[in-house]
Amino acid sequence: MAHPSSPSLGLLILFIGQAVAGPGPGPLPRADRASACQEHGALHHRLDAVEQRVVDTVGKLEAEVSLLLDTIEAPEWSPLLDTAEPTIDILDDKERS
Repeated sequence: MAHPSSPSLGLLILFIGQAVAGPGPGPLPRADRASACQEHGALHHRLDAVEQRVVDTVGKLEAEVSLLLDTIEAPEWSPLLDTAEPTIDILDDKERS
């Protein structure tokens, strides 16, 4: 007695499953498609607005960081930042070995 091969059996089960499930959903009515397109467009518009706000915020933050770095590197702060003593890196694993 011959046994069906595994791919043939898989295809047979797939076809039976499709027949039991019935026809797939058809295309959406025109009004629903238009509504979906409007929602899609509105979503893109909101995403563009969020992207613009992120770009603006990053620009402001870059300006603030630049201002802070300029302030820290000013001559009146340099004596506090320059140390003659050796510094210890607490994150360096060589010290713990």
